[in-house]
Amino acid sequence: MILGCIADDFTGATDLANNLVRAGMRTVQTIGVPEDEAAAAGLAGVDAVVVALKSRTAPVDEAVAQSLAACRWLRAGGARQVYFKVCSTFDSTPRGNIGPVAEALMDALAQDPPAGSAPGFAIVTPAFPENARTVYKGHLFVGDVLLSDSPMRHHPLTPMTDANLVRVMQAQLARSRCGLVEHRTVARGAQAVRERIAALRAEGATYAVADAIGDADLHVLAQASQDLALVVAGSGLAIGIPALHGLTPSAQAAQLPPATGARAVVSGSCSAATNAQVAAFVAHPEGGADRAFAIDPLRLAAGEDLAAQALAWARPRLGARPVLVYATAAPEAVKAVQAQLGAERAGALVEQALARVAAGLVETGAGQLLVAGGETSGACVQALGVRSLRIGPQIDPGVPWCHATPPLRPAGLHLALKSGNFGGVDFFTRAFGAPG
Repeated sequence: MILGCIADDFTGATDLANNLVRAGMRTVQTIGVPEDEAAAAGLAGVDAVVVALKSRTAPVDEAVAQSLAACRWLRAGGARQVYFKVCSTFDSTPRGNIGPVAEALMDALAQDPPAGSAPGFAIVTPAFPENARTVYKGHLFVGDVLLSDSPMRHHPLTPMTDANLVRVMQAQLARSRCGLVEHRTVARGAQAVRERIAALRAEGATYAVADAIGDADLHVLAQASQDLALVVAGSGLAIGIPALHGLTPSAQAAQLPPATGARAVVSGSCSAATNAQVAAFVAHPEGGADRAFAIDPLRLAAGEDLAAQALAWARPRLGARPVLVYATAAPEAVKAVQAQLGAERAGALVEQALARVAAGLVETGAGQLLVAGGETSGACVQALGVRSLRIGPQIDPGVPWCHATPPLRPAGLHLALKSGNFGGVDFFTRAFGAPG
Protein backbone atom coordinates (compact mmCIF):
# COMPACT_ATOMS: atom_id res chain seq x y z
CA MET A 1 0.00 0.00 0.00
CA ILE A 2 1.38 3.38 -1.04
CA LEU A 3 -1.34 5.68 0.24
CA GLY A 4 -3.62 5.23 3.24
CA CYS A 5 -6.64 7.51 3.26
CA ILE A 6 -9.10 8.39 6.02
CA ALA A 7 -12.30 10.07 4.80
CA ASP A 8 -14.67 11.80 7.21
CA ASP A 9 -17.77 10.76 5.27
CA PHE A 10 -18.81 8.17 2.72
CA THR A 11 -19.39 10.39 -0.31
CA GLY A 12 -16.06 12.10 0.31
CA ALA A 13 -14.41 8.71 0.37
CA THR A 14 -15.74 7.75 -3.07
CA ASP A 15 -14.87 11.22 -4.36
CA LEU A 16 -11.25 10.69 -3.30
CA ALA A 17 -11.11 7.09 -4.54
CA ASN A 18 -12.52 8.26 -7.86
CA ASN A 19 -9.67 10.74 -8.38
CA LEU A 20 -7.04 8.16 -7.41
CA VAL A 21 -8.45 5.58 -9.83
CA ARG A 22 -8.67 8.12 -12.65
CA ALA A 23 -4.99 8.95 -12.11
CA GLY A 24 -3.94 5.29 -12.21
CA MET A 25 -4.00 4.00 -8.63
CA ARG A 26 -5.59 0.63 -7.91
CA THR A 27 -7.91 1.69 -5.13
CA VAL A 28 -10.35 0.01 -2.74
CA GLN A 29 -12.72 1.79 -0.41
CA THR A 30 -13.61 0.11 2.86
CA ILE A 31 -16.62 0.97 4.99
CA GLY A 32 -15.00 1.60 8.33
CA VAL A 33 -11.88 -0.21 9.48
CA PRO A 34 -11.90 -3.88 8.37
CA GLU A 35 -12.49 -6.00 11.45
CA ASP A 36 -11.27 -9.42 10.34
CA GLU A 37 -8.61 -11.08 8.22
CA ALA A 38 -11.08 -12.05 5.49
CA ALA A 39 -11.99 -8.41 4.87
CA ALA A 40 -8.36 -7.34 4.85
CA ALA A 41 -7.36 -10.17 2.51
CA GLY A 42 -9.33 -8.58 -0.32
CA LEU A 43 -7.08 -5.52 -0.19
CA ALA A 44 -3.94 -7.29 -1.40
CA GLY A 45 -2.31 -5.82 -4.48
CA VAL A 46 -3.86 -2.35 -4.26
CA ASP A 47 -1.97 0.95 -4.33
CA ALA A 48 -4.35 2.90 -2.11
CA VAL A 49 -7.03 2.14 0.46
CA VAL A 50 -9.67 4.68 1.45
CA VAL A 51 -11.27 4.03 4.83
CA ALA A 52 -14.70 5.65 4.84
CA LEU A 53 -15.86 6.91 8.23
CA LYS A 54 -19.04 8.66 9.32
CA SER A 55 -17.16 11.12 11.50
CA ARG A 56 -17.68 14.56 9.99
CA THR A 57 -20.47 15.55 12.38
CA ALA A 58 -19.79 12.98 15.12
CA PRO A 59 -18.79 14.14 18.60
CA VAL A 60 -15.14 15.22 18.58
CA ASP A 61 -13.89 12.39 20.80
CA GLU A 62 -15.67 9.81 18.66
CA ALA A 63 -14.30 11.27 15.42
CA VAL A 64 -10.77 11.26 16.84
CA ALA A 65 -11.05 7.66 18.07
CA GLN A 66 -12.38 6.40 14.72
CA SER A 67 -9.69 8.25 12.78
CA LEU A 68 -6.88 6.95 14.98
CA ALA A 69 -8.13 3.38 14.59
CA ALA A 70 -8.09 3.83 10.81
CA CYS A 71 -4.60 5.33 10.94
CA ARG A 72 -3.24 2.40 12.96
CA TRP A 73 -4.76 -0.11 10.55
CA LEU A 74 -3.44 1.70 7.47
CA ARG A 75 0.05 2.01 8.91
CA ALA A 76 0.01 -1.68 9.82
CA GLY A 77 -0.77 -2.33 6.15
CA GLY A 78 2.32 -0.38 5.10
CA ALA A 79 0.85 3.00 4.11
CA ARG A 80 3.72 5.37 3.31
CA GLN A 81 1.58 8.50 3.68
CA VAL A 82 -1.74 9.20 5.42
CA TYR A 83 -4.27 11.35 3.59
CA PHE A 84 -6.99 12.85 5.82
CA LYS A 85 -9.78 13.59 3.38
CA VAL A 86 -12.11 16.47 4.32
CA CYS A 87 -14.91 18.10 2.37
CA SER A 88 -14.10 20.45 -0.49
CA THR A 89 -16.14 23.08 1.35
CA PHE A 90 -14.24 22.37 4.60
CA ASP A 91 -17.47 21.39 6.37
CA SER A 92 -17.01 21.52 10.09
CA THR A 93 -18.53 22.74 13.30
CA PRO A 94 -16.72 25.52 15.23
CA ARG A 95 -15.14 22.91 17.55
CA GLY A 96 -14.03 20.59 14.77
CA ASN A 97 -13.74 17.96 13.65
CA ILE A 98 -11.00 18.79 11.15
CA GLY A 99 -8.57 20.39 13.58
CA PRO A 100 -8.85 17.86 16.43
CA VAL A 101 -8.58 14.87 14.08
CA ALA A 102 -5.62 16.41 12.24
CA GLU A 103 -3.78 16.99 15.53
CA ALA A 104 -4.46 13.45 16.71
CA LEU A 105 -3.22 11.98 13.41
CA MET A 106 -0.12 14.17 13.53
CA ASP A 107 0.68 12.91 17.03
CA ALA A 108 0.11 9.28 16.02
CA LEU A 109 2.37 9.55 12.98
CA ALA A 110 5.09 11.18 15.07
CA GLN A 111 5.07 7.99 17.16
CA ASP A 112 4.93 5.70 14.10
CA PRO A 113 6.37 7.61 11.11
CA PRO A 114 6.45 5.93 7.70
CA ALA A 115 10.00 5.19 6.58
CA GLY A 116 11.59 8.21 4.91
CA SER A 117 8.73 10.54 5.79
CA ALA A 118 8.84 13.87 7.57
CA PRO A 119 6.31 13.94 10.41
CA GLY A 120 5.33 17.10 12.25
CA PHE A 121 3.88 19.16 9.40
CA ALA A 122 0.90 18.95 7.03
CA ILE A 123 -0.36 20.82 4.00
CA VAL A 124 -4.08 21.70 4.21
CA THR A 125 -6.05 22.33 1.03
CA PRO A 126 -9.65 21.44 0.13
CA ALA A 127 -9.18 22.84 -3.39
CA PHE A 128 -10.78 20.89 -6.26
CA PRO A 129 -10.82 23.25 -9.28
CA GLU A 130 -12.60 20.69 -11.50
CA ASN A 131 -15.56 21.07 -9.15
CA ALA A 132 -15.16 24.86 -8.82
CA ARG A 133 -13.50 24.77 -5.38
CA THR A 134 -10.43 27.01 -5.26
CA VAL A 135 -8.30 28.56 -2.52
CA TYR A 136 -6.67 31.98 -2.91
CA LYS A 137 -4.97 34.02 -0.17
CA GLY A 138 -6.19 31.31 2.18
CA HIS A 139 -9.83 31.96 1.29
CA LEU A 140 -12.06 29.21 -0.10
CA PHE A 141 -14.19 30.00 -3.14
CA VAL A 142 -17.19 27.98 -4.36
CA GLY A 143 -17.45 28.91 -8.00
CA ASP A 144 -17.05 32.68 -8.14
CA VAL A 145 -18.14 33.44 -4.59
CA LEU A 146 -16.54 33.10 -1.20
CA LEU A 147 -17.55 30.04 0.81
CA SER A 148 -19.29 32.33 3.30
CA ASP A 149 -21.45 33.79 0.51
CA SER A 150 -22.32 30.39 -1.01
CA PRO A 151 -25.34 28.20 -0.13
CA MET A 152 -23.04 26.44 2.37
CA ARG A 153 -23.77 29.26 4.81
CA HIS A 154 -27.22 27.64 5.21
CA HIS A 155 -26.01 24.04 5.73
CA PRO A 156 -28.26 22.51 8.42
CA LEU A 157 -25.42 20.73 10.27
CA THR A 158 -22.21 22.54 9.36
CA PRO A 159 -22.99 26.12 8.25
CA MET A 160 -19.83 27.69 6.84
CA THR A 161 -19.84 31.43 7.50
CA ASP A 162 -16.10 32.13 7.30
CA ALA A 163 -14.14 31.64 4.06
CA ASN A 164 -10.74 32.29 5.68
CA LEU A 165 -9.42 28.74 6.10
CA VAL A 166 -6.37 29.80 8.11
CA ARG A 167 -8.70 31.36 10.65
CA VAL A 168 -11.11 28.40 10.57
CA MET A 169 -8.32 25.86 11.00
CA GLN A 170 -6.55 27.86 13.70
CA ALA A 171 -9.74 28.10 15.76
CA GLN A 172 -9.96 24.30 15.81
CA LEU A 173 -6.35 23.61 16.78
CA ALA A 174 -5.72 23.15 20.48
CA ARG A 175 -1.91 23.38 20.53
CA SER A 176 -0.73 24.00 16.97
CA ARG A 177 -0.26 26.96 14.68
CA CYS A 178 -1.52 27.24 11.10
CA GLY A 179 0.25 29.28 8.44
CA LEU A 180 -0.31 30.00 4.74
CA VAL A 181 1.37 29.02 1.48
CA GLU A 182 0.26 31.72 -0.94
CA HIS A 183 -0.35 31.19 -4.63
CA ARG A 184 2.67 33.24 -5.68
CA THR A 185 4.81 30.62 -3.90
CA VAL A 186 2.90 27.67 -5.40
CA ALA A 187 3.30 29.21 -8.86
CA ARG A 188 7.09 29.07 -8.46
CA GLY A 189 7.03 25.28 -8.10
CA ALA A 190 7.51 22.46 -5.61
CA GLN A 191 10.90 23.59 -4.37
CA ALA A 192 9.54 27.02 -3.48
CA VAL A 193 6.71 25.35 -1.54
CA ARG A 194 9.23 23.16 0.32
CA GLU A 195 11.22 26.25 1.25
CA ARG A 196 8.05 27.95 2.51
CA ILE A 197 7.23 24.84 4.58
CA ALA A 198 10.71 24.92 6.10
CA ALA A 199 10.27 28.60 6.99
CA LEU A 200 6.87 27.98 8.56
CA ARG A 201 8.23 25.08 10.60
CA ALA A 202 11.03 27.32 11.85
CA GLU A 203 8.38 29.81 12.97
CA GLY A 204 6.56 27.09 14.92
CA ALA A 205 3.75 26.30 12.48
CA THR A 206 2.55 22.70 12.16
CA TYR A 207 -0.06 23.17 9.41
CA ALA A 208 -0.32 25.42 6.37
CA VAL A 209 -3.34 26.18 4.25
CA ALA A 210 -2.12 26.14 0.64
CA ASP A 211 -3.59 28.12 -2.23
CA ALA A 212 -4.62 26.30 -5.40
CA ILE A 213 -6.62 27.77 -8.26
CA GLY A 214 -5.90 25.20 -10.98
CA ASP A 215 -4.90 21.57 -11.44
CA ALA A 216 -1.28 22.57 -12.02
CA ASP A 217 -1.19 23.96 -8.48
CA LEU A 218 -2.43 20.65 -7.07
CA HIS A 219 0.34 18.77 -8.90
CA VAL A 220 2.90 21.16 -7.38
CA LEU A 221 1.46 20.70 -3.89
CA ALA A 222 1.39 16.91 -4.25
CA GLN A 223 5.05 16.93 -5.25
CA ALA A 224 6.02 19.32 -2.45
CA SER A 225 4.22 17.22 0.18
CA GLN A 226 5.39 13.82 -1.09
CA ASP A 227 7.67 13.31 1.91
CA LEU A 228 5.17 14.52 4.51
CA ALA A 229 3.67 11.79 6.68
CA LEU A 230 0.25 13.54 6.67
CA VAL A 231 -1.75 15.67 4.28
CA VAL A 232 -5.17 17.21 5.01
CA ALA A 233 -7.11 17.82 1.83
CA GLY A 234 -10.22 17.47 -0.24
CA SER A 235 -10.08 15.01 -3.12
CA GLY A 236 -8.34 17.45 -5.49
CA LEU A 237 -4.79 16.90 -4.19
CA ALA A 238 -5.13 13.22 -5.11
CA ILE A 239 -4.83 13.93 -8.83
CA GLY A 240 -1.11 14.64 -8.42
CA ILE A 241 -0.12 11.71 -6.20
CA PRO A 242 -0.18 8.60 -8.47
CA ALA A 243 2.28 10.09 -10.98
CA LEU A 244 4.82 10.56 -8.20
CA HIS A 245 4.93 6.77 -7.93
CA GLY A 246 5.21 6.08 -11.65
CA LEU A 247 1.50 5.35 -12.13
CA THR A 248 -0.49 6.56 -15.13
CA PRO A 249 -4.22 6.62 -15.98
CA SER A 250 -5.67 3.30 -17.08
CA ALA A 251 -9.20 2.56 -18.31
CA GLN A 252 -8.99 -0.91 -16.79
CA ALA A 253 -8.69 0.56 -13.30
CA ALA A 254 -12.32 1.74 -13.49
CA GLN A 255 -13.98 -1.34 -15.01
CA LEU A 256 -16.96 -2.77 -13.15
CA PRO A 257 -19.23 -5.78 -13.78
CA PRO A 258 -22.32 -5.05 -15.93
CA ALA A 259 -25.15 -3.29 -14.10
CA THR A 260 -28.36 -5.22 -13.46
CA GLY A 261 -31.57 -4.71 -11.53
CA ALA A 262 -33.99 -1.85 -11.03
CA ARG A 263 -32.92 1.77 -10.64
CA ALA A 264 -33.55 3.96 -7.62
CA VAL A 265 -32.46 7.23 -5.99
CA VAL A 266 -32.51 8.03 -2.27
CA SER A 267 -31.83 11.67 -1.40
CA GLY A 268 -31.37 13.22 2.02
CA SER A 269 -29.18 16.18 1.13
CA CYS A 270 -30.73 19.63 1.39
CA SER A 271 -28.00 21.42 -0.57
CA ALA A 272 -28.88 23.85 -3.34
CA ALA A 273 -27.45 21.45 -5.93
CA THR A 274 -29.54 18.51 -4.74
CA ASN A 275 -32.69 20.60 -4.50
CA ALA A 276 -32.20 21.48 -8.17
CA GLN A 277 -31.59 17.81 -9.02
CA VAL A 278 -34.83 16.74 -7.32
CA ALA A 279 -36.76 19.41 -9.23
CA ALA A 280 -35.14 18.34 -12.50
CA PHE A 281 -36.01 14.69 -11.86
CA VAL A 282 -39.67 15.54 -11.28
CA ALA A 283 -39.71 17.52 -14.55
CA HIS A 284 -37.83 14.90 -16.60
CA PRO A 285 -39.62 12.32 -18.83
CA GLU A 286 -37.60 9.53 -17.19
CA GLY A 287 -38.77 10.75 -13.78
CA GLY A 288 -41.95 12.67 -13.09
CA ALA A 289 -43.97 13.58 -10.00
CA ASP A 290 -45.54 10.11 -9.99
CA ARG A 291 -42.07 8.56 -9.56
CA ALA A 292 -41.01 10.68 -6.57
CA PHE A 293 -41.99 10.12 -2.91
CA ALA A 294 -41.31 12.79 -0.29
CA ILE A 295 -40.33 12.01 3.31
CA ASP A 296 -41.62 14.62 5.78
CA PRO A 297 -39.60 14.77 9.05
CA LEU A 298 -42.56 16.16 10.98
CA ARG A 299 -44.70 13.18 9.99
CA LEU A 300 -41.84 10.88 11.01
CA ALA A 301 -41.70 12.61 14.38
CA ALA A 302 -45.46 12.12 14.76
CA GLY A 303 -44.94 8.37 14.47
CA GLU A 304 -45.88 7.69 10.83
CA ASP A 305 -43.95 4.82 9.27
CA LEU A 306 -43.06 6.68 6.10
CA ALA A 307 -40.28 4.21 5.25
CA ALA A 308 -42.85 1.42 4.97
CA GLN A 309 -45.16 3.70 2.98
CA ALA A 310 -42.33 4.65 0.62
CA LEU A 311 -41.40 1.00 0.01
CA ALA A 312 -45.03 0.03 -0.62
CA TRP A 313 -45.26 2.92 -3.09
CA ALA A 314 -41.96 2.04 -4.80
CA ARG A 315 -42.31 -1.73 -5.24
CA PRO A 316 -44.77 -1.70 -8.17
CA ARG A 317 -42.79 1.09 -9.84
CA LEU A 318 -39.32 -0.48 -9.70
CA GLY A 319 -37.79 -1.08 -13.11
CA ALA A 320 -35.68 0.55 -15.79
CA ARG A 321 -37.08 4.01 -14.99
CA PRO A 322 -35.67 5.23 -11.67
CA VAL A 323 -37.80 6.02 -8.64
CA LEU A 324 -36.85 8.74 -6.16
CA VAL A 325 -37.45 8.77 -2.40
CA TYR A 326 -36.31 12.06 -0.93
CA ALA A 327 -36.27 14.25 2.16
CA THR A 328 -34.54 17.08 0.29
CA ALA A 329 -36.03 20.49 1.09
CA ALA A 330 -35.27 24.20 0.78
CA PRO A 331 -33.20 25.89 3.55
CA GLU A 332 -36.22 27.71 5.03
CA ALA A 333 -38.18 24.46 5.29
CA VAL A 334 -35.21 22.72 6.94
CA LYS A 335 -34.88 25.53 9.49
CA ALA A 336 -38.61 25.30 10.31
CA VAL A 337 -38.31 21.57 10.96
CA GLN A 338 -35.17 22.02 13.05
CA ALA A 339 -36.91 24.71 15.11
CA GLN A 340 -39.58 22.17 16.08
CA LEU A 341 -37.50 18.99 16.41
CA GLY A 342 -33.92 20.13 16.90
CA ALA A 343 -31.23 19.63 14.26
CA GLU A 344 -29.91 16.34 15.63
CA ARG A 345 -33.30 14.68 16.04
CA ALA A 346 -34.53 15.84 12.63
CA GLY A 347 -31.36 14.56 10.96
CA ALA A 348 -31.46 11.22 12.77
CA LEU A 349 -35.12 10.61 11.91
CA VAL A 350 -34.50 11.24 8.22
CA GLU A 351 -31.30 9.16 8.10
CA GLN A 352 -32.97 6.19 9.77
CA ALA A 353 -35.98 6.32 7.47
CA LEU A 354 -33.94 6.65 4.28
CA ALA A 355 -31.57 3.88 5.38
CA ARG A 356 -34.58 1.55 5.78
CA VAL A 357 -35.83 2.62 2.37
CA ALA A 358 -32.47 1.95 0.70
CA ALA A 359 -32.21 -1.51 2.25
CA GLY A 360 -35.80 -2.31 1.31
CA LEU A 361 -35.32 -1.16 -2.28
CA VAL A 362 -32.24 -3.34 -2.74
CA GLU A 363 -33.91 -6.32 -1.08
CA THR A 364 -36.88 -5.87 -3.44
CA GLY A 365 -34.79 -5.75 -6.62
CA ALA A 366 -32.94 -2.47 -7.01
CA GLY A 367 -29.48 -3.24 -8.39
CA GLN A 368 -28.52 0.33 -9.27
CA LEU A 369 -28.83 2.75 -6.36
CA LEU A 370 -27.84 6.41 -6.21
CA VAL A 371 -27.67 8.04 -2.76
CA ALA A 372 -27.39 11.82 -2.33
CA GLY A 373 -25.91 13.39 0.79
CA GLY A 374 -22.94 12.48 2.94
CA GLU A 375 -24.82 11.65 6.14
CA THR A 376 -27.53 9.84 4.18
CA SER A 377 -24.93 7.82 2.28
CA GLY A 378 -23.28 6.75 5.52
CA ALA A 379 -26.56 5.56 7.00
CA CYS A 380 -27.63 3.77 3.82
CA VAL A 381 -24.31 1.98 3.26
CA GLN A 382 -24.33 0.75 6.85
CA ALA A 383 -27.92 -0.45 6.53
CA LEU A 384 -27.02 -2.32 3.34
CA GLY A 385 -24.13 -4.10 5.07
CA VAL A 386 -21.61 -2.93 2.45
CA ARG A 387 -18.04 -3.60 3.60
CA SER A 388 -16.00 -2.43 0.62
CA LEU A 389 -16.46 -0.83 -2.79
CA ARG A 390 -14.74 -1.20 -6.14
CA ILE A 391 -14.46 2.23 -7.74
CA GLY A 392 -15.70 2.51 -11.30
CA PRO A 393 -16.23 5.18 -13.96
CA GLN A 394 -16.95 8.78 -13.10
CA ILE A 395 -20.47 10.12 -13.64
CA ASP A 396 -19.67 13.73 -12.75
CA PRO A 397 -16.56 15.21 -11.12
CA GLY A 398 -16.20 13.61 -7.71
CA VAL A 399 -18.95 11.00 -8.18
CA PRO A 400 -18.17 7.53 -9.58
CA TRP A 401 -20.26 4.41 -9.92
CA CYS A 402 -19.05 1.76 -7.48
CA HIS A 403 -19.68 -1.96 -7.11
CA ALA A 404 -20.37 -3.94 -3.94
CA THR A 405 -21.70 -7.37 -2.98
CA PRO A 406 -23.76 -6.69 0.16
CA PRO A 407 -25.67 -9.46 1.97
CA LEU A 408 -28.97 -8.07 0.65
CA ARG A 409 -27.80 -8.50 -2.96
CA PRO A 410 -25.06 -11.12 -3.35
CA ALA A 411 -25.41 -10.82 -7.15
CA GLY A 412 -23.86 -7.36 -6.87
CA LEU A 413 -25.00 -3.78 -6.40
CA HIS A 414 -24.01 -0.72 -8.39
CA LEU A 415 -23.89 2.19 -5.98
CA ALA A 416 -23.22 5.90 -6.45
CA LEU A 417 -22.70 8.03 -3.33
CA LYS A 418 -23.09 11.71 -4.18
CA SER A 419 -22.03 14.62 -2.04
CA GLY A 420 -24.94 17.00 -1.71
CA ASN A 421 -23.05 19.79 -3.47
CA PHE A 422 -21.89 17.72 -6.45
CA GLY A 423 -23.39 16.80 -9.80
CA GLY A 424 -25.12 18.59 -12.65
CA VAL A 425 -28.78 19.52 -12.45
CA ASP A 426 -29.81 16.41 -14.47
CA PHE A 427 -27.65 14.06 -12.40
CA PHE A 428 -30.47 11.82 -11.10
CA THR A 429 -31.46 10.76 -14.60
CA ARG A 430 -28.18 11.07 -16.49
CA ALA A 431 -26.39 8.81 -13.98
CA PHE A 432 -28.45 5.89 -15.31
CA GLY A 433 -27.75 6.71 -18.94
CA ALA A 434 -30.89 8.74 -19.68
CA PRO A 435 -30.37 11.79 -21.92
CA GLY A 436 -30.32 15.18 -20.18
